[in-house]
Amino acid sequence: LIGRLMFDLPEEMGLIAIAVRQTQGKGRGGNVWLSPVGCALCTLHIAIPLHSNLGQRIPFIQHLVSLAVVESVRSVPGYEGIDLRVKWPNDIYYSDLMKLGGVLVNSTLIETTFHILIGFGVNVNNSNPTICINDLITKFNKEEGTKLKPLTADFVIARTVTVLERLIDIFQEKGPNGVLPCYYKYWVHSGKQVRLHDEEGPLAWIVGIDDYGFLQVHEEGKGVESVHPDGNSFDMLRNLIVPK
Repeated sequence: LIGRLMFDLPEEMGLIAIAVRQTQGKGRGGNVWLSPVGCALCTLHIAIPLHSNLGQRIPFIQHLVSLAVVESVRSVPGYEGIDLRVKWPNDIYYSDLMKLGGVLVNSTLIETTFHILIGFGVNVNNSNPTICINDLITKFNKEEGTKLKPLTADFVIARTVTVLERLIDIFQEKGPNGVLPCYYKYWVHSGKQVRLHDEEGPLAWIVGIDDYGFLQVHEEGKGVESVHPDGNSFDMLRNLIVPK
């Protein structure tokens, strides 16, 4: 629906489609995306000028969206300690233990404008098959003696879109350095050691992400190199960066 409408709208007008449930959800690399009731599910259309800070660094959009989902919860007064985090390049995690959601970005360049379709889904209220945001809130309440209320999918979507708008404005004004401190505050990779290619591959340390949103790793004797998300996957269970 959005794909048909997005080219007919004024550039300053945004467009969003929200689903209570999806029957044909798509994940990264053609994976099936499970979308039961209780998840925050939407597709958002935005237009980004090619000759802008973000237009020159389009891969950064998935990081901004992942950060916006995490910030949508952790910027609410009282909810700062909910251990929701970002995993490069496009996942939402509970600590570094379980995946709660993800982001999928498709872009089309027409003349000097990128038309971006952003899909994101995050588990707000399903305890199965893994864990959800409201489980984390319940856990936090028990451990800290607080009485934080559970969140709704509508609330998470609305705040995510609002936070994303602010992050895009900051990026357009200040570039990557305007958002990276906040991104690193919430990401799961700081100082982590990984193996490249396979379980016998060379050891490397994760340094950060570069000006174009690619992961930077430091391999002994080779210096810092960038790893592109299109050709690589981060297997956290085995602590590997593997070619796809």
